Amino acid sequence: MAQLSYREAVARGIAQEMERDERVVLVGEDVAGAGGVFKTTAGLLDRFGPRRVVDTPISEQAILGAAMGAAMTGLRPVAEIMFSDFFAVCWDIVVNQIAKTRYMTNGQVSLPLVIKSGNGGSLRFGAQHSQSVENWAMAVPGLKVVSPSTPTDVVGLMAAAVRSDDPVLFFEHKGLYAGRAEVPDGEVVDTLGTAKIRRPGRDATVVALGLMVPRALQAADELAGRGIDVEVIDVRSLVPLDVTTILDSVHRTGRLFTVEENPRLLGWGAEIASIAVDEAFWDLDGPVQRITTPHIPLPSADSLEDLVIPSVESIGQTIEKALQS
Repeated sequence: MAQLSYREAVARGIAQEMERDERVVLVGEDVAGAGGVFKTTAGLLDRFGPRRVVDTPISEQAILGAAMGAAMTGLRPVAEIMFSDFFAVCWDIVVNQIAKTRYMTNGQVSLPLVIKSGNGGSLRFGAQHSQSVENWAMAVPGLKVVSPSTPTDVVGLMAAAVRSDDPVLFFEHKGLYAGRAEVPDGEVVDTLGTAKIRRPGRDATVVALGLMVPRALQAADELAGRGIDVEVIDVRSLVPLDVTTILDSVHRTGRLFTVEENPRLLGWGAEIASIAVDEAFWDLDGPVQRITTPHIPLPSADSLEDLVIPSVESIGQTIEKALQS
């Protein structure tokens, strides 16, 4: 096994698929010579050359228009939108073209493309460069939505995304880029639509995504010292969503908490809460509780950003208070 950072795992996942399939190409702003603004594509230009690793103009519409056309004509592009906030300037192409083409052509035209993007806060980039927008994508039929929390999952889910015949939005959490962990040698391939139980427990189910996974795990470890045994599920994939793993856990624990970086209004946790109430109501021993960011633009001041994004402390306090009431 090799020790890789989360950002290095992104490059490894893409390289694995480019080595395997010559149809895989990478396009985006500064992805070639600079190795990406977050260094997630470092070394790919030297390894695969300028015909397959292509710097683009500063135009998200051009990036996704080119990627869509490439996918329609037989390539399997990976396109980078530098910050997920910038989906706002190319959302028409994603929502009205990429997401709908396979359906509108009755399957005659498929779009096997991945759109990768740096997502989420915690790096003090302010309101226009720190949003968690995975719930935007989750609301659009025709898109698959993935957000890994570990380097191994980055490699494996990137492979699964590239090999999918449907468009996949691949959200990399910016706050995880520097984290390191062991990644197995050789080919790593995962499965879209599968959650992972990161920590088993008996008293409550905590469902988290991205940066919230390590925070939920740390909170669970601290709660264990106070006699509260929490199960932590890493959602990993919002579309498809692994409902079975979540509901099985709720059946065992009787309590459900979601931890999400999305603003509270219409976050992905609301959908999971709705599913749990519909399908596991009689298993629940108390109301589903959502731990979220308030419905405000993210501040750039470090103390304020830390205050609004769910923290280890706020996660632990919310769970402990609910279970003791």
